[in-house]
Formats: sequence, C-alpha cells, structure tokens
Amino acid sequence: MTESEFNDLVDDILISIEDQLDEYESDIDCETSTGILTLSMPNSSQIIINRQRPTQQLWLAAKSGGFHFEYNNETGDWLDTRRGDKFFDSLNRCLQEQTGETFNLSYD
Repeated sequence: MTESEFNDLVDDILISIEDQLDEYESDIDCETSTGILTLSMPNSSQIIINRQRPTQQLWLAAKSGGFHFEYNNETGDWLDTRRGDKFFDSLNRCLQEQTGETFNLSYD
C-alpha cells in the first residue's frame, strides 16, 4: 500500500468516528490534530487514535491499554496485531469501558 493510500484509509476512519459519535449525541468531545483523534470522555478519561506512518498501522490508546492495527487488504478490516480483533470492535469495547454506554460504531 502506498503512503497516500494509507493516509486516505486512516483519514476516512477518523472522520467516520467523529461523524458517528455526533449521531450518538454523546458527551464525548472529539479533537483532531495532525492525524491524531482524541476522544475526551465526561469522566476526563481519553481514547487516542493515531496513524503510524513508518509501520502503516493504526494505533488506539485507551485506559485498558494500547492496541496496534494493520490493514487487511482481503477483508478491508484493520486487525489487532496481537489478538486479531477488528478495530471498531476494540474501539466500541474501550468506549463502553470508559463511559458505561454501549456504542456500535462501524465502517461506513
């Protein structure tokens, strides 16, 4: 995958997350800065999602730990490099752990 394709995929994910959280009308604040999406919860905890260009990975940092995802061309999913979980499954789990609310964010 080219760097441009990688950046486009990550940009699409970050925009999708923000748009979907807006639809939930949650109290989660979203802030994007230089390719990093910070989700701030009402309880002052955060989830940070960012791209890692050198490894072409998508990273998720949450209260429960750090997770690295690589894009699978065959399935079109970002998969956890350790457990194989899909990105949005992990994100939804982390959001629930940190807010107590159920989320069903997904690929558009």
